[in-house]
Amino acid sequence: MSDRALRGMQIGAKSLETEDGIVFADRTQKRYRCENGHVFSVTMSVDASAPATWECKCGAPAEFLGDAEPDDSKPPKPVRTHWDMLLERRSEEELEVLLQEQLEVLRRGELRDGVAYRR
Repeated sequence: MSDRALRGMQIGAKSLETEDGIVFADRTQKRYRCENGHVFSVTMSVDASAPATWECKCGAPAEFLGDAEPDDSKPPKPVRTHWDMLLERRSEEELEVLLQEQLEVLRRGELRDGVAYRR
C-alpha cells in the first residue's frame, strides 16, 4: 500500500515551486588560490565583502585573489528603540491622552484579560 502512495513522483528530484516573480540578488564571483595551486571562485552577493581566506576543496587555506576590496563601510544605522518607533506613529501628547484613558479604565476596575480597549 505504501509503495503505491508515492508512485509517479520522484521525491526530492523535482520541485513543485516555480521561480515566477522572484527577483534574485545581484551576485559576483570572488576568486581564490590555495597553496596547492588550486584556483576557484566563490559566488557571493555584490554587497558582501570577500573574506581574505577561504577553505579550498583540498582542505588548504586559499587566499583572495585581486585587489583589496574598497572599504565602503557606511556608518552604522542608529538603533531604533521601541520608543522611537512609537513616536513615529503618535505624538507625546497623544500618548499622554492614551495613558490617562487607560489609567481611568484601570481605576474603574474594568480591565479584563484578552480584551482590547483601544483600537
